[in-house]
Amino acid sequence: MAAFLAFQEPARRTRAFVFPGQGAQSVGMGKDLYDAFPSARELYDRADEILGFKLSTLCFEGPEADLQQTRNAQPAIAVTSLALLKVATEITPGLLERPAFVAGHSLGEYSALVASGALSFDNAIRLLRARGELMQAAGEKNPGTMAAVLGLDLADCDDVCREAGAEICNVNAPGQIVIGGRREAVVRALDYAKARGAAKVIPLSVSGAFHSSLMKPAAEGMVHHVGVATMSDADVPVVLNCTATPSRDELAFRNELVDQVASPVQWAKTVEYLGEQGIETFIEFGPGRVLTAIIKRMLRKAACVNVNDASTVNVPL
Repeated sequence: MAAFLAFQEPARRTRAFVFPGQGAQSVGMGKDLYDAFPSARELYDRADEILGFKLSTLCFEGPEADLQQTRNAQPAIAVTSLALLKVATEITPGLLERPAFVAGHSLGEYSALVASGALSFDNAIRLLRARGELMQAAGEKNPGTMAAVLGLDLADCDDVCREAGAEICNVNAPGQIVIGGRREAVVRALDYAKARGAAKVIPLSVSGAFHSSLMKPAAEGMVHHVGVATMSDADVPVVLNCTATPSRDELAFRNELVDQVASPVQWAKTVEYLGEQGIETFIEFGPGRVLTAIIKRMLRKAACVNVNDASTVNVPL
């Protein structure tokens, strides 16, 4: 399997690449790349061919309601993230000095696996379409919702969820936790969180309680898709969502891609780990700036570079 990138030595031991997850999508993303860079155009056209419909048009023109659908948003964000990575490495060859780690938030883990050399672009797009469809179906079978809880520590948030019958879904940063579950449980949890002193609670507009036990049917469905996909050991360690530990191992990746669908995303621990390993520069490839904002907040001395459109692909190194 040909690697998406041809990394070179010497390795850049203080650099990490990160990739965003669902929620980063917006109509118009990637259009400037598609118009200006043949390599980006090739990726969008290839994704259209794999999926059998014009994902590129959905990214560039919408409608927004269709782009927001989980089954569409997941491959759309990955294509855009990987197009940004591909173009940036052409414009700034220094990026091909092997990073110390790659990591991605939720579906961003697929982009990280492509960047690491463990998963091909084609297989990532196929898997994400299946993942999105399975998660959307699980949300219809087991209706649920999610909400962000700000200003409450993890222990208190865990207590709140246990009392309300909700679950922790994403630990994004200290004091920034996303919970999920059945709607009535999440509503109770938000009331309890406010009573415990949460600074703010924000209901999220989502089609299901992602990364919770309500997604178990989707995780079970991913077993087949992940099992038949071609994968390999990685050239660059990938810090995994479920454990916030690094791996290059193909079997670990297969298990991770099943487990992470119905398990919490440990992003705060991932950032902490990368900081402990001496990472000084984080480069986020993808629409939006969500991960950059979290990393800046958690690691104030770290340099953060956000590559999210054609105007930012010339990366300062």
